Amino acid sequence: MATVELTTANFDEVTGSDGIVLVDFWAEWCGPCKRFAPVYERSSEKHSEIVFGKVDTEAQQELAAKFDIRSIPTIMAIRDGVIVFAQPGALPESALENLIEQVQALDMDDVRQKLAGHSH
Repeated sequence: MATVELTTANFDEVTGSDGIVLVDFWAEWCGPCKRFAPVYERSSEKHSEIVFGKVDTEAQQELAAKFDIRSIPTIMAIRDGVIVFAQPGALPESALENLIEQVQALDMDDVRQKLAGHSH
């Protein structure tokens, strides 16, 4: 599956469902974003079970503000509607693959339990 453009209109719908969604916050003028794009695209072709979304921070400033994106590219991993990873910086392909493996290996019941413990 190729990448999906995420906007304020479809972000919650795409990221709120079960499964893994990776989000690349980027902008047209960003050199590191342009260099990271082919790496992200290759991973999207390898992992058809994962949604690979892209947020153009210029066009979607509301989303960039909502997630306090201060540096791009920023990669965010969402699993079953829960943000489990967010970090600025372009990742080398091996690091992106490692991130995907770690997100796939998460015990989401454990993650939710820990989140519930923090909200009190």
